[in-house]
Amino acid sequence: MSLQGIASGVTTQGVFTPENLIAGEFPRIMRIATITGGQALPQGAVLGQITATGAYVLSTTTATDGSEVPVAILAQPIDATSDVEGHLFLTGEFNAHALTLGSGHTLASVTESFRTRSLFIRTNQP
Repeated sequence: MSLQGIASGVTTQGVFTPENLIAGEFPRIMRIATITGGQALPQGAVLGQITATGAYVLSTTTATDGSEVPVAILAQPIDATSDVEGHLFLTGEFNAHALTLGSGHTLASVTESFRTRSLFIRTNQP
């Protein structure tokens, strides 16, 4: 097949798909921390911190261990079926469409909690 304006013999070398998590220029602070929870988590997962251990887990509103309060955003996909070290964002500006929320949370509920921590949510293109 030949497309107009494409030289013959050119082949596709792959496709670039932008991550779309970062949504602005507000300074980002990233740290390495223990992530737990018994599940694989995608980049952009909204995390809470367990008070007793300091480990991070997907934040849900029904938790009663401190992790019900969203405090960080996962910087990379991670398999947390056991405790692992992973990168997370403590400050920055992030795309609402790229976040994964735990049960019970809404964009409104995490935005309110994040604001006091210099984590800002914007709506970019999906």
